[in-house]
This record gives sequence, structure tokens and C-alpha cells, in this order.
Amino acid sequence: MRTTRAIHAVERLKTRSGNPQFAAIGLQNGLFYLVDRSGGSDAKVSDPLPLDDFVKFVDGFGPAKPRKASKLDVAFEAQIKKSGK
Repeated sequence: MRTTRAIHAVERLKTRSGNPQFAAIGLQNGLFYLVDRSGGSDAKVSDPLPLDDFVKFVDGFGPAKPRKASKLDVAFEAQIKKSGK
């Protein structure tokens, strides 16, 4: 159960970044760290962290999740920019 949260956080990162080479490594004492395997070797991206801190780190790492906006939202923002407010 504990590793599931860590794995899902890394899967979200993979989707956001477009890099499928990120992985979560779990240690016996309940700590996790993030590695990037895109260079052919395991490059540590984070220090070993407790689960909650690891999930927060991974969610904040890399590009932000794109914001969903409807056509009406986009048109409204364009109208606000035109009015100068």
C-alpha cells in the first residue's frame, strides 16, 4: 500500500514530463528516492525521503500539470486582457 502512493506519484511525473525513465526506489527503512535512468545509469534526483515528503517532492518536480480551460474560459481571459484590467 505504501509503495503504491510513491509509484503513482512517479507515474504522474512520467506523464507530465514525457520521460518514461523515472523510477522510485524504496529502501527497507520506509524511505524512497527518485532516480532518472535516461542516461543509461541511475542518476539520483532526490535524497531518501519519507513517503509523504517523497510524494510532495515528486509532485513538485518537473513541469506543472497543464491547466484545463474551456473555450469560454479562454475567451473570457482574452476579453479581460483587451480591457486592460
